[in-house]
Amino acid sequence: MPRRPATKASRATGTGASAVPTPAVIPSNYTTTPISSAYPSTYASEAEWDLEDVAIGALTLDDAADSAEVADKKAAKPKPFRLMDLPSELRNKIYSFYFSEIEGVIDLDYGNHKRIHKKLCILKTCRMIYYEASYVFYSTHTFRVFPTSSGRFLKTKKPLLARLNSRQRSLITSLEVRLGPGFGHQPPRGWVVNPALGLPDCVNLRRLTVYVECDPSDGIFNGFRKADGFYENFCSNLLKDVLNELPPLNRVYFDAWPSVKKSGGMMRSLLDVAMRLGKKIYWGPDRGWTDHDEKDAKHTTVANNIWSVVGINVSVVS
Repeated sequence: MPRRPATKASRATGTGASAVPTPAVIPSNYTTTPISSAYPSTYASEAEWDLEDVAIGALTLDDAADSAEVADKKAAKPKPFRLMDLPSELRNKIYSFYFSEIEGVIDLDYGNHKRIHKKLCILKTCRMIYYEASYVFYSTHTFRVFPTSSGRFLKTKKPLLARLNSRQRSLITSLEVRLGPGFGHQPPRGWVVNPALGLPDCVNLRRLTVYVECDPSDGIFNGFRKADGFYENFCSNLLKDVLNELPPLNRVYFDAWPSVKKSGGMMRSLLDVAMRLGKKIYWGPDRGWTDHDEKDAKHTTVANNIWSVVGINVSVVS
């Protein structure tokens, strides 16, 4: 049987119709890009752009002036003031000026939030400022032992000293006992000397002021207040308890309203307590008493009696 003629070319020979590859259609606008490493780049690098910017900036006067102005502002900017770099003496002076707006005797009062509480926020700054500023605050102000403001504070069983801690009480140098407010039918119930008051903690106390607003023994109070020496006994016992609880204290200052007499029943009982406990008595500025008031009064009385016996009008002589 005769062989069939071969119609397909062998793959090895590469002949035949299917062996010729079909050429790809290439667009006329297509250009081949050479490998970047083969030829030098025609575009400027980032370093070259930076150099050009520097060169242009050096030739521009406006940019140079702006940069100099910015440098001057940075140099002229004030540095923050460092309080702790000052000596402690100067810091204490600053604290004194800072608390100078808080005037008068400190007591339980509704206005303390605006008058005192906001000022005491400085104590939250740091530990060092807390110790320094608290020392200045408590040692330069007078604190009232028993509350005198009207309202719930007058009837409270927890006075101001009982609300302070032992360290705060140890810094206090001046206390005041004001007698008279609330003396209606009976004194306030919170006016009691007890351990909660913390008077023994006041180890740096240098001054106790006893301020009398009224003398119930005066005849003007007949029918309005208790008589028979009730308030005199209560106040003298209260002062005695306060002085016995305080650490060694030599100075007791007495002051009063103009209507209070130094020779009245209230003042005589209080002065007697202070003298029996061996305290040195001083006088406050409001009433203007002196050590020679009683002597002058006795001499004046004797002189008036002599002149009356002689028959000379004392008012004319004076």
